[in-house]
Amino acid sequence: MDAEIISVGTEIVLGQIVNTNAAYLANRLTQLDLPATYQTTVDDQSQRLERVITHALARAQLVFVCGGLGPTADDITMPTVAKILGKELRTDEEHWKWIQKTFEQRQIKMEPENIRQAQYPQGGEPLANPVGLALGCWYETKGKVVVVLPGPPAEFKQMVEKSLVPKLQQYFQTEKQITSRTLNFLGRPESQLMDEIEGATNDIPGISITSYVQPTAIQVRLTVRDLPVDKAEEKIDQAQEAILAVEEPFFFGVGDELTLAKVVVEQLKNCEWKLTAAESLTGGMFQSTICSVPGASTVFNGGFVTYAASAKEKLLEIPHNTIEQYGVVSSETAAAMAEGCRRKLNVEVGIGFTGVAGPDMLEGQPAGTVWIGLAIKGRSTKTVQLHLASYVGRQAIRTLSVQYGLQLIYRELKK
Repeated sequence: MDAEIISVGTEIVLGQIVNTNAAYLANRLTQLDLPATYQTTVDDQSQRLERVITHALARAQLVFVCGGLGPTADDITMPTVAKILGKELRTDEEHWKWIQKTFEQRQIKMEPENIRQAQYPQGGEPLANPVGLALGCWYETKGKVVVVLPGPPAEFKQMVEKSLVPKLQQYFQTEKQITSRTLNFLGRPESQLMDEIEGATNDIPGISITSYVQPTAIQVRLTVRDLPVDKAEEKIDQAQEAILAVEEPFFFGVGDELTLAKVVVEQLKNCEWKLTAAESLTGGMFQSTICSVPGASTVFNGGFVTYAASAKEKLLEIPHNTIEQYGVVSSETAAAMAEGCRRKLNVEVGIGFTGVAGPDMLEGQPAGTVWIGLAIKGRSTKTVQLHLASYVGRQAIRTLSVQYGLQLIYRELKK
């Protein structure tokens, strides 16, 4: 089975946005043992898109066309697909009524062109959009399948998971059994992590191990094919045990959608503890990350963004002499921030972030120098220093600082 993913969008071709949809869909297809052996990107030009789809149908049995389903003139995907298939566009009347009702409820003027988002090639099957307006489409022709999907990532992922994957599983019946598990790691370079994992699992045959670097973690997928689920799970358990014997300090959980923030929030819930933070270089990013987890309100009441030294002194009551003697970018200041915020809100866990996000130096310290302090009720305050690569940029330094802060909390709460 050859599959091809066609990504439609001038903004992708010009490099103005990152094509995350193709990577997401390719990964999901691999899990279903339907790997996309071809991937193509094309701009919003109907003749070029027509040539690309025609070429894809000549070499692949399963073709995905992603993007270009809006109501504007440059959204040419559905009409182009219909033209290639030799079909007229049909309007799904129920969906069109729902679009009209949605605009009415939101008190937004609807243009006549919005009807395009309720159309699909006659003879096809509409794919529901759980979080957006535009329908997708599944069309079977001469032993091949064409699937049309929306471009906005939030809509795309939901349609893939809720509408497309069940359809693929039903349509492409196969005797192959695929069992997989995703392990999440932080704090180890990918090359070193994978070298050590390879050494730890050399004597375990029949298991595929791949890695995927995300901004906040390295995901390692363990996959076993053509074995009953119970036998495959035994093999994956064996591999995981061997891996964690070496990499346990950098491991924080299992699952494709797992985040370290979720793990930490769950730990705090189990302890019935609350958390607060005092942030300088991260500017509230840590607190925002915690609040992104459903149920965070049970463990987090609030915190502090103390960017300037004066704010640290006024809001956290850090002695002026501490900052004057040791500097803002120091172990002492990070510890005082953690202790100060914990004391102010009278909670069990307080964490402080201070450092240099860049690009300029601060107090003679280069960009990427970060101190994190952690104060836990009944325990000695801890601090750690990070030396993050300055070339990754200001935003990445802030993001990584947050993740390493979460890792510090995670490790301490495991004890």
